[in-house]
Amino acid sequence: MTILEVRLAQKEEIDTLMEMFDYSRNLMRQAGNMVQWTNGYPKKDLILESIGRHEQYAFVREGVLVGTFCFILGEDPFYKYIENGEWLNDLPYGVIHRIASNGKAKGIAEACFRWCFGCHPNIRVDTHETNGAMRHVLAKLGYTECGTVYVADGTPRLAFQKTSGRSG
Repeated sequence: MTILEVRLAQKEEIDTLMEMFDYSRNLMRQAGNMVQWTNGYPKKDLILESIGRHEQYAFVREGVLVGTFCFILGEDPFYKYIENGEWLNDLPYGVIHRIASNGKAKGIAEACFRWCFGCHPNIRVDTHETNGAMRHVLAKLGYTECGTVYVADGTPRLAFQKTSGRSG
C-alpha cells in the first residue's frame, strides 16, 4: 500500500480540489444522500478562504492529489448549540469539515480522521443523517454521536465527538 502524505493545500490547486468536491458530491447522490452539499456547496471562495487560513489540507499519493479536507483547531460557531444531547466535554477541540476525494485512493475519510486525531486529542465533526458512508467510518473509529447541530444554512446535522480524555 502506498503511503498518503498530508500537507496544506495550495491555492494553485483549487481547480483540482473543486473536482474532488464534485466527485464526492456525485458519490453522495448515488448513495441516496440528496440533501448534503447542495446549491454548489462548497463554493470555490470558501475553499480559497480555508487555504488562506491554512485549514485546507491535501492527501497526496505519489505526487498526485487524491483527497482534501478542512481541519480547524478552535471553536465552530455552529457547535455552540446542540440539540437532543450534549458534547462529551468542553475542552478545546479540532473540527473536521468537507472531506472529499477523486476516487483514486480508498480510505480517505478514515485516513483524515486518524490524522486529525493524531494532531489533537479532542475532535468534533458533523454529517447529514443520510450520509451512511460517513456515519459508518465515524462508528468504526469510535466517534460518539452526541446530538444534533444546525449548520450555516439552518439544516440539521448529526454531531459526533471523539476524545482521548486528555487536555491539549
